[in-house]
Amino acid sequence: MTQSTTHADAAYRLPRTATPQHYQLTITPDLQAATFAGDEVVTLQVHQPVTEIVLNAAELEIGKASLTAPDGAHHQLTITMNEKDEQVVLGLPGEIPAGSATLALSFSGVLNDKLRGFYRSTFTDEAGNQRVIATTQFESTDARRAFPCWDEPDRKAVFSVTLVVEEGLVAISNAAVVEETPTGEGKRRVRFADTMIMSTYLVAMVVGPLEVTEPTEVNGVPLRVVHVPGKGHLCDFALEVGAHALRFFSAWFDIPYPADKLDLIALPDFAAGAMENLGAVTFREQVLLIDPAAASRAELERVADVVSHEIAHMWFGDLVTMKWWNGLWLNEAFATFMEMLCVDAFRPEWERWVSFGLSRGAAMDTDGMASTRPIEFPVGRPSEAEGMFDILTYEKGAAVLRMLERYLGAEPFRRGIGHYLDAHRHGNAETTDLWDAIEAVTGEPVRATMDSWIFQGGYPLVRVSASGDRRALALDQLPFRYRAEGNERGAIGSDWQIPVMLRAGVRAVDETSRGGGDPAERVEQVEQVEQVEQVEHHRVLLGPDGGRVDLGGRVNWVVVNEGGWGFYRVHQYGGLAQALTAQLDNLDPLERFNLVSDTWAEVLAGVQPLGAFLALIGRLENEADPSVWSVVVSALALLDRIGGEQSRAALQSFARTRLGPAFERVGWTAKSGDGERTGTLRATLLDALGNLGADPKVIERATGIHAGAMAGQDTIEPDLAGAVVAVVAVNGGASEYEAFLERYHHPANPQEETRYLYGLPRFRQPDLVDRTLEFARTEARTQNAPFMVNLLLVNREGGRAAWEFVKAHWDELLARFPRNTIPRMLSGISGLCEPSLAADVRTFLGAHPVPSGGRTVEQSLERLAVNLAFAQREGPNLTAMLEATG
Repeated sequence: MTQSTTHADAAYRLPRTATPQHYQLTITPDLQAATFAGDEVVTLQVHQPVTEIVLNAAELEIGKASLTAPDGAHHQLTITMNEKDEQVVLGLPGEIPAGSATLALSFSGVLNDKLRGFYRSTFTDEAGNQRVIATTQFESTDARRAFPCWDEPDRKAVFSVTLVVEEGLVAISNAAVVEETPTGEGKRRVRFADTMIMSTYLVAMVVGPLEVTEPTEVNGVPLRVVHVPGKGHLCDFALEVGAHALRFFSAWFDIPYPADKLDLIALPDFAAGAMENLGAVTFREQVLLIDPAAASRAELERVADVVSHEIAHMWFGDLVTMKWWNGLWLNEAFATFMEMLCVDAFRPEWERWVSFGLSRGAAMDTDGMASTRPIEFPVGRPSEAEGMFDILTYEKGAAVLRMLERYLGAEPFRRGIGHYLDAHRHGNAETTDLWDAIEAVTGEPVRATMDSWIFQGGYPLVRVSASGDRRALALDQLPFRYRAEGNERGAIGSDWQIPVMLRAGVRAVDETSRGGGDPAERVEQVEQVEQVEQVEHHRVLLGPDGGRVDLGGRVNWVVVNEGGWGFYRVHQYGGLAQALTAQLDNLDPLERFNLVSDTWAEVLAGVQPLGAFLALIGRLENEADPSVWSVVVSALALLDRIGGEQSRAALQSFARTRLGPAFERVGWTAKSGDGERTGTLRATLLDALGNLGADPKVIERATGIHAGAMAGQDTIEPDLAGAVVAVVAVNGGASEYEAFLERYHHPANPQEETRYLYGLPRFRQPDLVDRTLEFARTEARTQNAPFMVNLLLVNREGGRAAWEFVKAHWDELLARFPRNTIPRMLSGISGLCEPSLAADVRTFLGAHPVPSGGRTVEQSLERLAVNLAFAQREGPNLTAMLEATG
């Protein structure tokens, strides 16, 4: 039985006795009073005789309620609020028959400051005045905080929205404006066209002193960017990406864009990154508004990613929607997968699927914990769905889809997706509907294969060995775990159906006989002649019983997980690992990333010694991919935490020795012939050398470049800006801190604002750590403050003070910060690697559970335990090992 039916009769689920078909909403926000009032008329289909109508409402005052029954009788309704289940029960004076009915309600509420429901966002205009925007964020279940509704994803309906707003304010909703009428009271009534049939969580309303770009026509669809005044010059790139995405997805899905317009709306306050409201997508400013001349490639890529992701949702999520929140992963994972395809087509030179390896690797880091979860898991109360907005939903989900697509082939996979969307357009679907659609098109056992990846947590370690004559490969699997213990509840699964693609270098052998004399007495001698090495490609679906791959000769080396697309790790035996390491220059970037990442994961799990990883770093002298170096830098950062002062000098020397030559090759400035990702590599190495390596020359030059930029005498190369700011912060003092604050308050663009804001937590002096903690508590926007605290928790010198601050202000932080950001704030605890401090963290969080995202906090605690175990194993000999291999 599927999740959507399992919980259908639970108290928090609405009865199926009535179905909304059409909402006519009129909302009047008062921005200065931070309130709103509304009226709605809902056309219903009543399926059986009833004495009450039940729908969702929360944090609303409902004034009047009436219903015109199927027999034409008009009834006043009693109103009973059920706050626990966020429902309102509308009582009838008697039973009404089945048929079409009309419900009328009036209601009012508060424009809250919690960044959910109907809330207020603020900004300061050029005259220094604070201005207010009223905006919405309804996913997962916060539409009920703006208007009474059937707030479940499979209760789709058409929405006719009217906003009554002050003259001079911009009003945006999901559909195009069809009529504007003055009310004679300094206000006007803005009526929007009907939407397609859709879920309540996709309704959007935005009102405020905003500006709107001229529309760009894309296949007949007007595309605009909405922004606060003065930022129109930052919209062109988003319009370019948006136009590309609309064309790309319309062609890839072979289905036209399903709305009549598309507005991309930049908001000063927004808890998430963006939200896929049909036709009115909302964003944080820094992931929409950007100056390409001043932005790094990574910052441009981030904007392209988010815009593409949200536009992909117009089809996968809006047009076809999950039946219940257990299927949320499919919306988000597929949008992440499609964002990669779209951005890769937009800028092929960015090699977006290669850089996705970092995101996939981060998902594998979490999924190797006993506190992991299946991609899809049972969701009861809608609030439980908040735990799905995590790295496993987005990155692991996208990674297993990519693995499937590469195994099946891009075109058969695309046809299967098209079949799925066409069959369920304007409706709701389950995960298994997608697999069945792809299976119907391809003939492959897609459901059986993917069920093993979706409905159990964890992933396999594929072990590879050669046969005695080296003419065959034996493959088997076992679950990969960072800790041998702790899987009592079985979160890490087993017995995957693994789509394995491999590439092997083999030498065929000719055998010839030679001899002389009497043939009857001749002793034959066999001469073996090895031919030129050939490369073979094999494809196998590896089940729990293992598998064998026969080769056309003796294997010299093998790349299991060819292309790097598989969501599994690989361990090779019998000299195969050494042979592969000798072939680094012949591996693709993502294959090299996997080799380094898999080796480090096994070291962290205690399967391989640290020396093996340090030796591998020594072979990366020619490595030019920033993702590969990111794994190295991350590993060195953990060594810095566990080694403490006694190992710091050795670690700094090791970092300078291994990273310095790579940085010297790329240099401080861009050169003709640099690849698009060379700037990212340059920044990765610069940050590491100035921080982990404490390289005095790097620190001096970075500080000088920054000082010149602050004085207006120089500019920082965009790709280096983030790294320069980080190096200055880590090594800076009070004067640099003041300069950061000044630039944060007067930034040239949203990326610069974010760069300097998140630079503040990297300062290490105790008084500056304290200042930043207070800044996060009292001044920073609540969308950003939790991430500042996270960075302070991982601050090498400030982590303990940050943890004490979190404990002392726990209730205040929970009340002030959006609740979905608390688990992300706490992810920084994994760096608190002192045993006594770690014990205090476990005790406190055990007694103070978070309101949502508890599983994510469990994962952070387990990551802390893994780091502590690693420190106990490797810490005592770390200095000697670094000196021996550096």
